[in-house]
Formats: sequence, structure tokens, C-alpha cells
Amino acid sequence: MSKIREIHHQLKNQEISCVELVQNKLDLLKENTHNTVNSLLENLALEAAAKVDAKIKNGEEIGLLEGIPFGIKDVYMVQGTYTTASSDLLKKYKSPYTATAIQKLLDAGAIPLAKENCDSFGHGSSSENTIFGAVKNAVNQDLVGGGSSGGSAVNVAKDYTIFSIGGDTGGSIRQPAGYNNVYGLKPTYGRISRFGLMAYASSTDCVGPLAKSIEDIRIVLNVMSGKDVKDQTTYQSEPIPEETTSNIKNIKSVGYFKNFIESDAISPEIKSDFLATINKIKAKGIAVKELDFFESDTLVSTYYTLAMAETASNLSRLDGTNYGNRIEGDNLKDTYAITRSENFSEETKRRIVGGNQVLSQGFSDEIYLKGLNLRDQIAENFEKDFNEVDIILSPVTPNTPPKIGDSLKDPLAMYLSDAYTVGFSLGQLPTLTAPQGTATGIQITAAKKNDALVLQFANFLKELI
Repeated sequence: MSKIREIHHQLKNQEISCVELVQNKLDLLKENTHNTVNSLLENLALEAAAKVDAKIKNGEEIGLLEGIPFGIKDVYMVQGTYTTASSDLLKKYKSPYTATAIQKLLDAGAIPLAKENCDSFGHGSSSENTIFGAVKNAVNQDLVGGGSSGGSAVNVAKDYTIFSIGGDTGGSIRQPAGYNNVYGLKPTYGRISRFGLMAYASSTDCVGPLAKSIEDIRIVLNVMSGKDVKDQTTYQSEPIPEETTSNIKNIKSVGYFKNFIESDAISPEIKSDFLATINKIKAKGIAVKELDFFESDTLVSTYYTLAMAETASNLSRLDGTNYGNRIEGDNLKDTYAITRSENFSEETKRRIVGGNQVLSQGFSDEIYLKGLNLRDQIAENFEKDFNEVDIILSPVTPNTPPKIGDSLKDPLAMYLSDAYTVGFSLGQLPTLTAPQGTATGIQITAAKKNDALVLQFANFLKELI
């Protein structure tokens, strides 16, 4: 059931006041023990809520999102608020403008409650690489919340926010959504403007929603989508009607990558649950096809080669000169070096060093250009697959969430936890985590710009399981 529609109905009929609703959510965020919040937007939220109540009292109509409380991953600009990227470098940085996607939600009347804890600059798969301390899983606080949009996923799972806006570069919405049993969508690359999202890897960065229902995902997606002159990678998209997502008659065939399921890395529990779901789909008369794909090691290596290169380039601007926490050295060169070495997390430094390595003379041809070539091959593989099937299903992760601290001890294991998400990022495809089918959910993927098909199949899956 749509929580957005339920609250809209209650507000409209004056069964609840917007100020009371927002204050209740703010209190929950203040008291929460999952470490999901970097900063509360209390004054902004309560002022906006009072305006909604006044509008309703005056008999004016309110929009569907008007008065709905939501959370924002702390990598989005919101004018006048701290935008820290969970880093020491930007811990006192205030946004001079608002990201396009967030502005569209504000224009629709949605009320932002908090900037949410995440891996610093999106660098991580556990939301432990943050100056604010690890995000704790919504189900078991001994486990990680997932990353990098961990705070966003946990807030939705615990009902601290009605929906949250995360960022997904290689799985950073989908993986924490799976770890916390909520829906998380990475839309087709370019459907939503990235303007005002701090760049990690610009060729795969995506803005996307997390929520507890498919309908809420659809509503928020429609509001944020569209062409933006400030982001030349965006395209104009048609809104997805509500009735479209409940019709699966045009879904005739489903595929899955057999090497994902036959891998030694996947846990027996997730493998068994995934195959049981496949059998249920077959029983409904939908054709299921085994597909061949690149090995997980190749996908992870290709993704991190390109992502680290883009990270090194995007973060080169952060040296304390124009903004950020500047640390003075004996000379300008020392100032740059000290500022960056002291203010970036170990994981961020690891990615910058790796990126500079693959872009350096003597290595770029051997490593970076090979990564670009493999990316083209991955995209071609997807084109072939979607000529044969309508939907591709896969586990979200090979394993259940690790304990807090384990990922920090073994960065390579953390990278490999992205094995089932990064391929779809490289292909720039619409992909949704649905909280059914395995302990960490199931990933539903369609061809480019077929976001509606993903939501349609998610509805089918919800009824099936």
C-alpha cells in the first residue's frame, strides 16, 4: 500500500496535522539508535509543515507529495544546509544551491527532514566509511546498514522517513535496500538529473528513491524525472501511469545469469531461495532462460577501474582552496597534500590512488582503455540478452550483511559484495531491488528506458511470493 497516498488522504481530511506528522518523524530521527542522521533540517521542516496545515485549513487543494516527510542522502546540495558527504573535508560546508532532483520534490511540496549518513563521497558498501560512525542495520544493529546509501535505507525501513533519496553508482541504493528489506530503484542513467549530486563516477552516478512500496517509488520517480539543461546526460521521459505498473501481460520471458548462481561466492541460502523464486515464476507460465554473462571478477574489476579513474578526476577539485577544511602547510604543495591526506577517508584515498594509477602514463592503455573496451562488451551483451528476454533477475548480493567492522578489515571482500550490482550500472540499465525472494531481496532489470517494466514485474513478484 502507498504510504504517500495514505498520508495525503489523512492530511486532506484533517485526520492528522502536518506539523504533528513532521514533529513525530523528527523525534524518531533524534532518538534513533541506528546512526542514520548527519544533520536534522528541523526548522526548515516545521516551517514547511505549518504552511501545509494553513493551506488545508483555508480549504485549498494540496498535491500528492505536499506535506510528505522524506530524507536526503548527505551527498545532495540543499541550499543553506550542511552537505558533508560524511567527510572531514566538507563537515562545515553549506550548500549554495539545491540539486535539481531535490528541488523538484520541494516544488511538489515534499518536506525534507534530514541529511542522511552514508559512506564518505559514496565510497563504500557498508556505510562505515563515515566520520559520523557506522550506520546500523534496521533488522539487526550488529550488522552493517549497507552502502553507500545506508542511512537512507534504514530510515525508510524504520519508518523515520516515508521515502528517501539515495545515490547509486555501482549498487549504492540497491544493496542497502536489500540489506534492510525495502524497495530501492536505480533508474535508467539520465532519467533523473545529477546536477547537485556530488560526483563519484559521473558515467554511472544515478539519483533514485527508496521506499516501502512500488507505488511510492513510482510517484517519487515521476516527480524527479525529466530533461535538465544543467545536466546534458538527461533525457525527457514520459511519466509512468499507475495502471501501467499493475499490467504484466507484456512480460513473456525472464532471464537470469547462471554464472551468478553457480558461483562459489554465493551463499547456499540465497542460491536456494533465488532458484525457488525462479520455479514459482515458471509455474505461472512465464518462460525462464539461463543467460551467459561475464564472470563476477571481471565485472568488479571493470567497474572499479573506471569508477576509481573518475573518482580521482572528480575529487581533484577538493584541495581546500575554494571550499572545505583547509590545513596549512609550509608551502602550497604541502597545503594541498596535508589537506587531502588528513581530510579524506582511507577508502577515498585508496580510490584516488587507484584512479591516478590507472590513468597514468604507461598504465592507461593497459588498464583504463581495456576497462572501457570491456564496458562496451558488457553493454553489447545486454542488448543481445534483451532481444531474448523482457526482464533479467538476479540476487542483489551474494551474501547476507556482514557484521560491523568486518568490511573495514577486508576492502577486497567489500568490493566483491558488489558483484551482482555493478554490471547493471555499467550498462546504465533501470534496476530495482524488491524485498522478496531471498534474504537480501531480488534485483529486477530491464532494457534502457524501460523503467515501467521493472515496476510492473515488481508488482507481479510481490503477489507471487
